[in-house]
Amino acid sequence: MIQGVLGKMLGFLGFTVQYGCLTHCAFEYLGEIVVCSGPSMEPTIKNYDVVISENLSRHFYSIQKGDIVIAKCPNDPKTNICKRVIGLEGDKVCVSDASNLLKKHSYVPKGHVWLEGDNLKNSTDSRIYGPVPYALIKGRIFLKVWPLNAFGFLQDSPNGHILRND
Repeated sequence: MIQGVLGKMLGFLGFTVQYGCLTHCAFEYLGEIVVCSGPSMEPTIKNYDVVISENLSRHFYSIQKGDIVIAKCPNDPKTNICKRVIGLEGDKVCVSDASNLLKKHSYVPKGHVWLEGDNLKNSTDSRIYGPVPYALIKGRIFLKVWPLNAFGFLQDSPNGHILRND
């Protein structure tokens, strides 16, 4: 009797560990569902929009300019940020506000990316904390699933500010 109960408990524990490992691997290497908060990516992604990110691009170093990524915040590693990739390593980027007459430029160092929100007036991004190490990127957002009326693949920046680095 005790042996049967113990066997069932160990079996259940084994299945729990297996499925836990599979779930961890799926979220770590394949992708995850993310609820975004904050105004920095408006109007592309609004507060409480639900998106799907894929993590394979990060592992294969195929993040491109214009991609929207989830990354660890350089100032607070407990926090994730959602921003658009404006520059890759070696790119020349504009580090001053678009309204400034005198433009300041900088180069993105090796192993880093330059991230900015689509809502430039209300975004804490690389203009504040500088280039972000590539290792802090968790995944690339490719699909918005909520709200249903906005369901679909994400497009380029609506305000075209990705061209600011020229």
